[in-house]
Amino acid sequence: MRNDKSELDGFDRAILRVLAGDGRISITDLAREIGLSKSPTQARLRRLENEGVITGYSALFDPIRLGLDHVSFVEVRLNDTREKALSAFNAAVARIPEIEQVHMIAADFDYLMKIRTQNMSDYRRVLGEQISTLPHVAHTSTYVAMQAVKESVVPDVI
Repeated sequence: MRNDKSELDGFDRAILRVLAGDGRISITDLAREIGLSKSPTQARLRRLENEGVITGYSALFDPIRLGLDHVSFVEVRLNDTREKALSAFNAAVARIPEIEQVHMIAADFDYLMKIRTQNMSDYRRVLGEQISTLPHVAHTSTYVAMQAVKESVVPDVI
């Protein structure tokens, strides 16, 4: 797998930009968009997949249309940060579907989570019954999002 983003040339980056906007684009249309013929475009796409630059394809959903417009960010402080405790916490977090993202943070707390639910009542249930009972949780602080100003799947730097 590539570790150095500078190994991607302009055509590779163009492929990634186009796929970020339309992951279902045909090879023919992708080739036309990036200015290569079909065969080299297909070879580059396979290489990007094989090298793990492209990790998969999925459908994106509008959470608001699905009734999931309540977003909270939760700081989590653990009472134990040894590797075994971190592993137990990480494994347990993966089983909670309302948790959209989890990041280990270098701060005065250990993790930052993005939680998506239908409403405040659902969030309180998830917090009380699931997040607070995760292994080694000592303390949580919640911040409720009022508006998403920018959310992108792929950084603009590709």
